[in-house]
Amino acid sequence: MSEVEKLSLGVVQFAHTGSLAGNLERVDELVRSAHAKGARIILTPELLDGPYFCQREDPKWFDAAVPAGEGEGFRRFEELSRELDVVLAYSFFERANQSYFNSLAVFDGARGCLGVYRKSHIPDGPGYEEKFYFNPGDTGFRVFDTSKGRVGAAVCWDQWFPETARILALKGAECLLYPTAIGSEPEEPGLDSRDHWQRVMQGHSGANLLPVVASNRYGWEDGPNGGVTFYGSSFITDSWGAKVKELPREGDGAAVVEFDRAQMQRDRANWGFFRDRRVDLYQSLLTLDGKG
Repeated sequence: MSEVEKLSLGVVQFAHTGSLAGNLERVDELVRSAHAKGARIILTPELLDGPYFCQREDPKWFDAAVPAGEGEGFRRFEELSRELDVVLAYSFFERANQSYFNSLAVFDGARGCLGVYRKSHIPDGPGYEEKFYFNPGDTGFRVFDTSKGRVGAAVCWDQWFPETARILALKGAECLLYPTAIGSEPEEPGLDSRDHWQRVMQGHSGANLLPVVASNRYGWEDGPNGGVTFYGSSFITDSWGAKVKELPREGDGAAVVEFDRAQMQRDRANWGFFRDRRVDLYQSLLTLDGKG
């Protein structure tokens, strides 16, 4: 297959190193490793500049937010994307005047930043107190028409909602990217939700016949009630929902899978999932209690 015919997806994972500089240096190395393996669209973890600060409500972290287009992380990703001619997705803490967002910037080589998606679904619970920091996203669900393929962008908690995946598919996405920070539950130390987390996204993949890429941090990070141990286990599915590459629970790494774009498009048309939709029956989805 030629470069145009391929959808070459890469995922990387790493643990917080203790500093912004350390994290950016490590992600630079891992992106280069994924590129060397053939990846042309590469996903990195959620809020990778620092620790997962949302474990507690602490106003000092608002100082870490930067406007889109500014900050060391934004600069580093843009330069790396240009140098390698790859599509990079970068999750960062965005400040926009008096509002704050959990955002995802998509870079496309010489074209620079194609735009920003702002996380739509914001969780709130022990160890994941994001509503204190982030406004609900106002961009709507975005598909980025990159030089390497049409990328559907979403962030972490978005990944639990089938509506997100379906809308991105309807908008023409050829793959779904989910940077994430998921791990243990401080209030339920015996609960391990890793497999549930993966199965939900595998379902989005199978239902829409699209590859899914999920990039997670790993390792223990200090916080209230003992902190959180992030699951790692970043993965890529094929367009049928099967995991075809998975990184370990612990350990830095990069994985790459190549897909035939034309064959996946034929499969989506052939199976009729989009042909047979009954949009006239779905009004209840626009209500909170299903009574629409």
